[in-house]
Amino acid sequence: ELLKDASTDSDIAYIYHELGRVRKGQGEYPEAVKFYEKSLEIKRKTLSKDDVSLADTYGNIGIVYKNMGGYSKALEYYEESIKIKEISLPPTHPNLASSYNNIGSVYDNMGEYSKALEFYEKSHKIFEISLPPTHPNLATSYNNIGAMYNNMGEYSKALEYHEKAIKIWEMSLPKSHPNFAATYSQFGRVYRSLKEYSKALSYFQISIAIREQALPEKHPNRVVTYSDIGDVHRLMGDYERALVFHQKALNIQENVKCNPLQCATTYMNLDETYREMTDYTTALTYYQKGLKISEEKLAKTHPDLAVIYHNMSKLYFSTQKYSMAMKYVQQAVEIGQEKLPSTHPHLIEYRETFEKIREKQ
Repeated sequence: ELLKDASTDSDIAYIYHELGRVRKGQGEYPEAVKFYEKSLEIKRKTLSKDDVSLADTYGNIGIVYKNMGGYSKALEYYEESIKIKEISLPPTHPNLASSYNNIGSVYDNMGEYSKALEFYEKSHKIFEISLPPTHPNLATSYNNIGAMYNNMGEYSKALEYHEKAIKIWEMSLPKSHPNFAATYSQFGRVYRSLKEYSKALSYFQISIAIREQALPEKHPNRVVTYSDIGDVHRLMGDYERALVFHQKALNIQENVKCNPLQCATTYMNLDETYREMTDYTTALTYYQKGLKISEEKLAKTHPDLAVIYHNMSKLYFSTQKYSMAMKYVQQAVEIGQEKLPSTHPHLIEYRETFEKIREKQ
C-alpha cells in the first residue's frame, strides 16, 4: 500500500529501508535483507557514491548478516559503509566510531580477537574525543576492550578496562541497572580465568542479583549468569550446587528462544560437571549437543571450538579411549596455535593434555 502512494525514487527507497528495519526488529533477517537490498539498489542509481544514506543502508545489511551468523558477508557490507563514512564524515564523528565498533564485534564473533581489539580501540579513540567522559558508550567500549584482553589471556589488562567501565556506570546509572550486571559478569569471567574462584563467584552473584531484579524471569541474560555460577561451583568442586544452577539455565533455555551459542555453553558446562562426577555417559550426551550447535555456528578455527575439543579430549582420556582423546586434543592445539598468543593459558593447557595422552599411547 505504502509503495503505491510513493511518488519518487527516494520515497520508494525510504519505504523499503523502513520495511527492512521492521523485519530486522522482528528477527526476520532474510526478509530484512531483501528489503534493504531493494532500498540500496534505488539509492545506488539516484545518489552519489559517497552519500551517507548509502552508508547507513550498507551498515544495516551488515548488522542483519551478523545476526544471521554470516560474518564474512557482514564484514563486506560494513567495509562498504565505512569507506563512505571515512570520505564524508569528520574523522572524530561518533558515527564512524560505531562503524569501527560493529566491525570489531564481527571479528570478535569470528574469534579473531587481535583484529577485534584493533577496531574496538579505533572506535574508542573517537569516543574519547567526541563524547563526555561519563557517556555510556565509553563504558561499553571499555568493556569490549576488556573482554578481548580476557580472551587473549591478558587478564590484568582486562581487569583494568572493566574497572574503567564500572567507574562510568557508577557516575551515570543507578546501581540496579542491567549494565552493572554485564560488567560484574565480565569481572567474574576474568577472575575465573585467573582461577580465583571465590572472587569470581562473588561477582557473578552480584550480577545475578541485579538481573533477577531488573529482568523478567525467563530472560536469556539470566541463562548466561546461572550457567557461569554453575561453572564456578564445579571448579570449586561443589557439583551439587553446580547442577542446581545449570538446571536453572536449562529451564529458561527450554522455554524461550535463546542464542544457540548460549545453549551450547550450558551444555558444555554440564558436560564438564558430569565428567568430573565420572558420569561419562551423561557427559557425552551433553557434549554432543553442545558440539553440534558450536560446529554449526562457529568458524572452523574459532578458539571456543578449541575449548570444546579439549573438553572432549579430557572425557575420552577419562574413559581410556586414548586415540579419540588424541584426535580431539590435536584439533584444540591446532586452533590454539593459529588463533591464540603463544603464552595463552589455554594453549599451554592443550599442550599439557597432548603430552599426557601421548604418554598413554
